[in-house]
Amino acid sequence: MEHNIAVGLDIGTTKIVAMIGRKNDYGKLEILGIGRSKSLGVHRGVVSNITQTIQSIQQAVQEAEAASGTKIEGVTVGIAGQHIRSLQHSDYITRPNSETVIDDSDIDKLINQVHKLVMLPGEEIIHVLPQEYKIDGQSEIKEPIGMHGGRLEANFHVVVGQVSSIRNIGRCIKSSDLELERLTLEPLASANAVLSQEEKEAGVALIDIGGGTTDLAVFKDGIIRHTAVIPFGGNVITEDIKEGCSIIEKQAELLKIKFGSAWPGENKDNEIVSIPGLRGREPKEITLKNLSKIIHARVVEIIEQVFLEIKNYGHEEQKKKLIAGIVLTGGGAQLKHLKQLVEYITGMDTRIGYPNEHLAGDSNEDITSPLYATSVGLVLDGLKHQERKRKEAVIKEEPKPEEISGAEGGAQEETEAPKQEIPPVRRERKNFLDKFTDKIKDFLDNAE
Repeated sequence: MEHNIAVGLDIGTTKIVAMIGRKNDYGKLEILGIGRSKSLGVHRGVVSNITQTIQSIQQAVQEAEAASGTKIEGVTVGIAGQHIRSLQHSDYITRPNSETVIDDSDIDKLINQVHKLVMLPGEEIIHVLPQEYKIDGQSEIKEPIGMHGGRLEANFHVVVGQVSSIRNIGRCIKSSDLELERLTLEPLASANAVLSQEEKEAGVALIDIGGGTTDLAVFKDGIIRHTAVIPFGGNVITEDIKEGCSIIEKQAELLKIKFGSAWPGENKDNEIVSIPGLRGREPKEITLKNLSKIIHARVVEIIEQVFLEIKNYGHEEQKKKLIAGIVLTGGGAQLKHLKQLVEYITGMDTRIGYPNEHLAGDSNEDITSPLYATSVGLVLDGLKHQERKRKEAVIKEEPKPEEISGAEGGAQEETEAPKQEIPPVRRERKNFLDKFTDKIKDFLDNAE
């Protein structure tokens, strides 16, 4: 696999997507190939059947390889599911010498301290995201590096998940002969794909309605403030139609996509769809008004749950107000009149998010569908991760000052040559997720 290519693997409840992309000359994302398969072994964002999931992953990967003509080795995988929860936590360290300036090692020490938080049994911390810092009581500091101070304090957004679920995903990737390069929280990936920097600054809630789960990510002042995964998605709507109209799932799904609407006032009383009966039975007649009533009831429930999370974040406080409102993405965002319903329930400005924020201008129509927001975000994340690794490799390879002088001339010149001061290179802090991915790799290697 070429160096500047990344692969995103979105393991969803309804579909598994493998997407191969690279940056073009203008720094935009160019999609080289895409493969999708029906996801059979995943329930509400969590792997429930490993064998089926592996088959689906391999199918999607082969399709993407065929479309792009490249071999896939490493992938960036999204993690979601009902086991994800997030909490706010503040922690501090007292520095031994307040005369020296704060550097990376202090922040690492503080972040590592947060990792010692006692979680519920079977849970593990996935992300520790610093919000803002306080130095000696002075608050609202965005970047503490290079400042003086004795007590360094920070508020953190901590994302927690179930160890077993994460390891199962790792196992599926490994058994599909792929390398797990990186794990990313799916709402964060979707947010990278569809939100603009201005929206993140102003305050925005991203709602990603998938098949099995609805993910939420709240941003304000450019920083992620709240994440949540709600265990309902488009599948429960299909399930309700199936039960309410006594038809099979395939028909219910088609009805939802073709004729479904989230706003019941839309349809006239006499609009009727006829559905062929099963083997020799009479066809069924369903009024569109009834159909949209069923959909409406369930969608309202999902949106109210999400709105509750947005209120939990504190949207109603003046300082935390989300000025840019709501952005809807994911396959469920394609439901007719959903935008109007969300605006009606929440009173917040709403738009549908298409993942074209970073895509090259000539991208295929299909790829810019909200369906692929997470996949595009994962590819972006993979590319960013590779760039960081390349930078670190360059830093390691830089020659030491004594190797530069005295390499050609004799010993005499060496003593006279003034010592070159090499400015310290700021190393990229190793993201906890990378450490976490390494941990999972180790675990899988030892488990064999």
